Amino acid sequence: MKYLMMVKANEKYRAEGPPPALLEAMGKFVQESMQSGKVVDTGGLKPSSAATRFRIEKGKLKVTDGPFTEAKEVVGGWAIVKVNSRAEALENARQFMELHTKHWPGWEGTSEMYEMEEYG
Repeated sequence: MKYLMMVKANEKYRAEGPPPALLEAMGKFVQESMQSGKVVDTGGLKPSSAATRFRIEKGKLKVTDGPFTEAKEVVGGWAIVKVNSRAEALENARQFMELHTKHWPGWEGTSEMYEMEEYG
C-alpha cells in the first residue's frame, strides 16, 4: 500500500524557518524510514509565490500565479510511504508530526494522508 502524506501550515512559518533541532530530527527520521523501505520519496515545496494554480470554472481554464494569500494553509512538504497496512501509515504520520510538537513549540499545522491508487 502506498500513501501520499502532506504537511500543511501557514506560510508565515517559511519566513521563520524550522528550528535546527527539528531539521536534524526530521533528517534522522526520514533517513531511517528510507532505509527500512517505508519512505519511498520525500521533499519540501517552495513558497506559493513560486507556484501556479490551474482551475477550470464553467468550462474555462483559469491560470493564476502565486502567491496565494487567501490560503490559510499551504503544502510545505510531502512524502510517499509504502507500508503493509493503513495502521502502519498512520503510525508513521503520527511519529513525523510529533517531531514538530517536540522540536518546534508553537508550530501549528496539518498532515493529510491519502491512499494512492496503483495502476498496472
